[in-house]
Amino acid sequence: MELFAYLIPYGLEWLNLIVRWLHVITGIAWIGASFYFVWLDNSIRPPASGSELAKKGVSGELWAVHGGGFYNPQKYLVAPAELPKELHWFKWEAYTTWLSGIALLTIAYYFNAQAMMIDKSVADIGSWQAVGIGVGTLVVGWTVYDLLCRSPLGKRDMWFGVVVFALIVGAAYGLTHVLSGRAAYIHVGALIGTIMVGNVLMLIIPGQRKMVEAMSAGRLPDPVHGQKAKQRSVHNNYFTLPVLFIMISNHYAMTYRNDHAWLVLAFIMAAGVFIRHFFNLRHKGRVEWRYPALGVALLVGVAVAIVPPRPVATAAAADPAAQFAKVKTVIDQRCVACHSAHPSQPGFATAPAGVMLDSAEQVRQNAEKIYKQSVQLKAMPLANLTNMTDAERAQIAAWFESGAK
Repeated sequence: MELFAYLIPYGLEWLNLIVRWLHVITGIAWIGASFYFVWLDNSIRPPASGSELAKKGVSGELWAVHGGGFYNPQKYLVAPAELPKELHWFKWEAYTTWLSGIALLTIAYYFNAQAMMIDKSVADIGSWQAVGIGVGTLVVGWTVYDLLCRSPLGKRDMWFGVVVFALIVGAAYGLTHVLSGRAAYIHVGALIGTIMVGNVLMLIIPGQRKMVEAMSAGRLPDPVHGQKAKQRSVHNNYFTLPVLFIMISNHYAMTYRNDHAWLVLAFIMAAGVFIRHFFNLRHKGRVEWRYPALGVALLVGVAVAIVPPRPVATAAAADPAAQFAKVKTVIDQRCVACHSAHPSQPGFATAPAGVMLDSAEQVRQNAEKIYKQSVQLKAMPLANLTNMTDAERAQIAAWFESGAK
């Protein structure tokens, strides 16, 4: 029984690894397809008036070379005269990315909500409350977005984008005031991902099915289905860079551990939207450098604004050995539960990032990492699960700045 209990965290870690790998692979496939087809839509050129292509109903075509071969993709204004025998559907990339993402969210966060989702300095809530807030955000977020798309606002692209961006930022603000910063960020990403897959599942694919069914029945497909699908596809395209940043944000505590983490996320997402817009315009033949310049300016502004303040260290001890002994006591009490060869903290089978602090030698070897994570960024302990105090952080600062001896 003890062996079984010991192997559960280890098994979950392997499951986390495999599902994360799958999530990255399918995410690359989905976003790559999104980038390609938006590029294709923006790059195709209409055929000459009266040409055979124009008579066939082709609205645009493109010649390209790749991998030693020539390609000639064509887009029909509504549909070809006859339904092709083989028709590829781009849907499983989206579905598998979302399903693997939800599985990963469950494994990494919901199964260990106490450590991964709750920061008692933010809100003193229980594990089920944290999970409920996370799941509720996804359901409510998709519902509100979809209703807005179907409302008159959905026909005004710019204002619709502004409103949706504001609602996502509002969700980030709310989540960072009830969950740990890391969990809040990942749930904003899950919300965006849910909207993206909802667009595919609930509108794009059903619309395409209706067009195929009409052709099979010998009817001309209603172009409105293609128009709605195109609109949602463009929305997904603008979501890609923000959601990709959030996928990697857990490695950068300087963003989600900030006192205004929601605002940091808002500016970084905005930078991603402006940069994506530059490329979308460029594919149409318009090069407007103001958009990437604005995106870079936002990123630089955020980087400058969140520079960690220099900690106020306590006076250096006269005896370096005594100073280190105090630091080692803090490490033992606050860090070793996770950062150990055999972690005692539930949910951890191995030390995070492979950093072990059992021995004095290991503590000195990882001095810079300890200082950065516990003093500069205050990212560790994770969600301050072991209640490290400011005085203890100051002790670590004094030790490190006096040479970490």
